[in-house]
Amino acid sequence: MAEDINLTKRLLEQFLVVAEEKHFGRAAERLAMSQPPLSQSIQRLERGLGVRLFERGPGGVSLTAAGEAFAVDAQRLLDAQSAAIERVRRVASGLDGDVRVGYVSILSHHYLPGLLRAAAEELPGLRIHLHQDSSVAVAGMVRRGELDLGFLRDPSPLSADLVRWEFAVERIVAALPRDHPLVGAGEIDLAELRDEDFVLPDATALPTLAQQVQLACHEVGFTPRSRAVADDLTGLFSYVASGLCVSLLPERLCDFPISGVACVPLRGDSSYLETTVVAVHRQEADEAVRRLLELIIRRTTS
Repeated sequence: MAEDINLTKRLLEQFLVVAEEKHFGRAAERLAMSQPPLSQSIQRLERGLGVRLFERGPGGVSLTAAGEAFAVDAQRLLDAQSAAIERVRRVASGLDGDVRVGYVSILSHHYLPGLLRAAAEELPGLRIHLHQDSSVAVAGMVRRGELDLGFLRDPSPLSADLVRWEFAVERIVAALPRDHPLVGAGEIDLAELRDEDFVLPDATALPTLAQQVQLACHEVGFTPRSRAVADDLTGLFSYVASGLCVSLLPERLCDFPISGVACVPLRGDSSYLETTVVAVHRQEADEAVRRLLELIIRRTTS
């Protein structure tokens, strides 16, 4: 009857060395141990498995058919164990694993391709899963642990359990219908739009941008006249493209030619004419998130 046996890494290694050397004495030398304990270990292994693994003779040993089969499986067990140890160490060090990343729509065109490419080059063991939503929704999902990292544009004040990293600052520009008379100007004063109808950012979905538009306009002496409200940047663009109104948008959005829309720079150094792109994560972020952030910071500051 077979005995209970613990197939430890050491026991499997001892078996495989004996199988390779076909001699207990030589195997013991390779294992830096004396022969009697090695013979006892193999006998214990055979009793535990309930089979003979070796045929013993005066000149050494040879594997039985069961021993041949077990040698293959023993090597697989050792390889799997080594792989498991290596993987858990890589995950703990942030070199392997899954990272859930949230972002707001337009950022996917400017910043995410570079991040994904850099991560593939420097952190090939990481698998990055992407989710698109509004800044408010992404921040909430990071806070609740549904996402590991979020990329936002000027989020509203964050809760104390989130860490914020600023990695890009963009100017705010005027988005005008393509046939607007100010399109030909190299740059304009914001006050020149005082008589225009605006499509405004929704104060709930885009709270910081909505506040900036109001404050920037007030700073130069007028309140923007609302023709419509949109809860994302693509909606703002769509209203401008319709020719019904103007808007204020981050300059990088103008890198994408959109039919019916022209972007014109605004003069002045008002802080309300700047927008910040940030990464946010929980205080207890794991090593994979920290490594991604280090990569982002290094790539954007070099």
